[in-house]
Amino acid sequence: MTDDVRLRRGRGALGFSFFAQGVAFALLVTRIPAIQDRYGISDGLLPAFLAAVPILAGVSSVATEHLVKRVAPSVVLRWAQPLVLLSLLGVGTGSQMWHVAVALGAFGLSVGALDASMNMLGVSLQRAYGRSIMLGFHAAYSLGGILGASAAWAGAHWHLSLFTGYLPAVVVLVPLVVVLSRRYVDGTGPGEVQEKGLGSGGFKLLLPLCLVMACAYIGDSTVANWSAKYLQDVLGSSEQMATVPYNVYMVTTLVGRAVGDLGVRRFGAAAVVRAGTLVAAAGFAVVAAAPGAWVGMLGFTLLGIGLCVIVPQTFAAAGRLFPGASDTAVARLNIFNYVGFLIGSPLVGAVGDAWSYRGAMLVPMALVLVTLVQARSFGSDKARYGVRHERRAGDRVVDVGRGGNEV
Repeated sequence: MTDDVRLRRGRGALGFSFFAQGVAFALLVTRIPAIQDRYGISDGLLPAFLAAVPILAGVSSVATEHLVKRVAPSVVLRWAQPLVLLSLLGVGTGSQMWHVAVALGAFGLSVGALDASMNMLGVSLQRAYGRSIMLGFHAAYSLGGILGASAAWAGAHWHLSLFTGYLPAVVVLVPLVVVLSRRYVDGTGPGEVQEKGLGSGGFKLLLPLCLVMACAYIGDSTVANWSAKYLQDVLGSSEQMATVPYNVYMVTTLVGRAVGDLGVRRFGAAAVVRAGTLVAAAGFAVVAAAPGAWVGMLGFTLLGIGLCVIVPQTFAAAGRLFPGASDTAVARLNIFNYVGFLIGSPLVGAVGDAWSYRGAMLVPMALVLVTLVQARSFGSDKARYGVRHERRAGDRVVDVGRGGNEV
C-alpha cells in the first residue's frame, strides 16, 4: 500500500471517528432536560452533574499524555471510542441517581482519552498532508452532531425513552468504529518520533492557546448545556423546539468548517480566527437580546459560524508550535477544553440565577472576545498550512523552521 493510499484511508477513518463522537455528544447534551426528569435531578444539583464530566475528562486527558508515551494514540482511540458510546447507553438505562452518576463518570473518563488521542492523530495527519485539514475533521464532528441532535429531537417528539433513543446509534456506530480503527495513521515516518516534553519554557509558550481554548469552550458549553433550557424557560418554546438550537448550531459549524480550511489556506489562520471571534460575539449579543425563540435561533446560527473555526485551529496551532512534541501539546491543550466546560456551565447558571439568563449570555460573549488579543498566536502568513515556518517548494511543502524536514 502506498503512503498516499494509507494517508487517505487514515484520514477517512479518523473523520468517521470525529463523526461518531459528534453523534454521541449531541445525544447526551440535547437530552439534558429528559435526563434531569428521568433521574429526578434538581436544578441546584444539575450543575454538579454537568461539571463532573469535564473534570473527569480533564483527568483522563492528562493520563493520555503519559499513556501515549508507551502506546500509540491510535490504540487509545481504538479503545476509548466504544467506551464512550457504551457509557452513553448506560445513561439511558438506569433508574436511580447513582446509576446516572456512574454512567456519566464513565463517559467523562473515556471522552477525555478519546478527544486527546483523536486530535493527536488529526494534528499528525495535517502535518503529513502539509496543508490545513483539521477543520475538515471537526466538520465531520459537526455532521455527527446534527444527526445526533436530530435523533434527540425525534426522541422528544415521539416521547421515546432515553434507552430507546440511544440504542440505534450505539448498535450502528460501535462495530463501525472498531473496524475502521484498523486504518488509523499514527505518524508519517521517522521525523514523527515524539519528544518527551515541551522543553524548557514550553508550557509558557502554549498558555495563550490554552486561554483561547478555554474561552472557546466556555462559549461552546453555553450552547451545549444551556441552549435547550434557555429556549424553553426564557424564550418560552416547547420542549420539542428546545432541542433545535443545538442542531442549528451544529449545522452552521458544519458549513463553517467545511469551507474553513480553504479560508485558512487563503487568508491565514489568524485572520480566520479573528473573523470567527467577532461573529461569535455578535451571536451571543443576539441571543441575549432575543424577544422570542426564532430570533434566538438567529443568534445560535451566528454562534455556530463564529465558534466553529477557533477550536480546530487552536489544536493545529499547538501542533505547529511543537512539531516534535505535538502529542504532549495537544493533550495539555485538550485539558483546557474541559476547563472551559467546567467554568462555562456553572458560571452561566450562577449568573442566570443571581441576575438573569439573558445577562448570563453576555459573560461568554466577553470571554470569547479574549481570542482577539491572542489571535497572533495562530501566525500571520498566508501559507497553505497557515504557519510561518512552512514554504512551498515545487509541489512539496517544506518545513523550514525545524531543520527543513520535508513532509
